Amino acid sequence: MKFTFNNIHFIAFSTILALEIAIAYYLKTGFIRHTVGDFLVVILIYCFLRSFIKTNPLSIAVITLVLSYSVEFLQRTTFLQLLNLDQNKWANLIFGNSFSIQDLVAYTLGVLAVTFIDIKKSNAYKMGGKKN
Repeated sequence: MKFTFNNIHFIAFSTILALEIAIAYYLKTGFIRHTVGDFLVVILIYCFLRSFIKTNPLSIAVITLVLSYSVEFLQRTTFLQLLNLDQNKWANLIFGNSFSIQDLVAYTLGVLAVTFIDIKKSNAYKMGGKKN
């Protein structure tokens, strides 16, 4: 593992962040808000980590999935109440407030998709004679 800046992943992170903000602002319910948003948020986290950490994409994928699952399972508890943040709009938006198996599926599919794309991109880059 090496700490280095990767502008391609950071641009992807920034773009997805803007998209997630738009989804949160304009859509209050529905499939895109709840499922596509969860699919994209793990890609957002993955790209953020890859922006600063150069390591095996599978390692970043596992870290992203563990982090996402941890937040989802925390929603089964009263941790926002314990932190006195249960009425905070931003805390509820970022951490969520209800556990859902659907979210776990969306996280898993998002991590699988971004890892697959990243590995394919890395292999194609290496095949072109350039080092990643």
